[in-house]
Amino acid sequence: MSPRCDCCGEHVEKLNQQITVMRKEIKNLRQILDGAGRAHRKHMTSIRSAVANIGLREPDKEQAPPPPLAAPQALEQGNIQTVPIGYISSCFAVKNGTPRQPTICGPSRAELRIQQSIFNNPEHALVGLEQYSHVWIIFLFHKNGHLNYKAKVKPPRLNGQRVGVYSTRSPHRPNALGLTLARLDKIDGDTVHLSDIDMIAGTPVLDIKPYIPDYDSPHSRLDKEHCDPITDQKTDAQSDLESENNYDEALVSLLSKDKPEAGTPVRDSSQSVSAQLPLHKNIHQMLDEVRAYVTQGELQLSCASEDQVSDSPKTKAPECNVDYPCYGEKAYITIAGWIREPPVSSLQVRFTPQAQKELADFIPTHLSGSSESDRPRFRFLRSTEEAVAAIRGVLSADPRSIHRRTRCRDRLFYFILDSADITCWFGQGFAEVLQVRPVEQNAVSV
Repeated sequence: MSPRCDCCGEHVEKLNQQITVMRKEIKNLRQILDGAGRAHRKHMTSIRSAVANIGLREPDKEQAPPPPLAAPQALEQGNIQTVPIGYISSCFAVKNGTPRQPTICGPSRAELRIQQSIFNNPEHALVGLEQYSHVWIIFLFHKNGHLNYKAKVKPPRLNGQRVGVYSTRSPHRPNALGLTLARLDKIDGDTVHLSDIDMIAGTPVLDIKPYIPDYDSPHSRLDKEHCDPITDQKTDAQSDLESENNYDEALVSLLSKDKPEAGTPVRDSSQSVSAQLPLHKNIHQMLDEVRAYVTQGELQLSCASEDQVSDSPKTKAPECNVDYPCYGEKAYITIAGWIREPPVSSLQVRFTPQAQKELADFIPTHLSGSSESDRPRFRFLRSTEEAVAAIRGVLSADPRSIHRRTRCRDRLFYFILDSADITCWFGQGFAEVLQVRPVEQNAVSV
């Protein structure tokens, strides 16, 4: 047999490599076929069990469809069809960069116009709402992308830890309903102007309810339950003390009348007092006992109130200087520990000089009549300082998802605030704004 040439050796090596690849592909196909066979057998088993549960039925008799539920019966069973009363027009155009809670970005603003298809005169439905400073907004999470949901979720503030969906405010829920507390700025006809919001543009709103602290705030309930009895008791004690003080004043005035003048003989003061007032012989001792009794009662009241606070296992809530409701661990109010002390810390936000210059070029919304038409213009934000505060609020809470935060190497982040397209990047413990451009120019360039 003649020896192989170099050319044949190369062909044989290539063929061996191809054979090796084919064997791997055949192995993968076998594994896929085995998996498909197992899935087929599983489906067949479930079909057989379903048929066995149904039982034998006559083939000529078809099962009639269930009759539609009447409106009252459907309402009693909770099967209702929701109709939005309006849609949000917000400074947040997309999900990316929208705050997860309304308190994160205070300068955020939105408008809600009541549809005329709900009421013939939508402005009539808003009469009296201007008397409230805050309102509850019930809306739909219409940008979930799917209707799937799980019993356990991973909140971004827990950085990957799983908790039950009902212990969070995750948008992925069996019923994709959202609830937010917004500040009511003003009402203009059929339009409601809001701030401190966390809803994107186009959000369907189902209902509006006024926020009433006496009903909605647990602090107001506790004040009514525990403060009023103490106040009444303290009022009674103070009234007793005032009556004793009046009695003392009458006694002092009486004694002053008995004071001897110069050149007159001095008489026994106790005899003069006993002659004019049928009082106890030791009047001063009795007054001292009354004062001690009243003082002891006040001390018992103060001790009782201190014991009531000290016996509570909850810590005292920090003082809140804002004028919207502040919930804390006071008396019967408790919250999860990770709400106040999350594993993810707040980020420091800074701006490059170029980003500051670009942001200052935007014209606020209230200067709509300005002649500088070539400059970009905000629609909701009212000043450059308000825009800076809004950007800081969004980025300090780290709006990235857990996947982007832990697995993506790309540190650049883009989001839209009002009419500004913002580019930033995240470092270790900080976020830096690199560029701020108008949305229209960015869309044209893309």
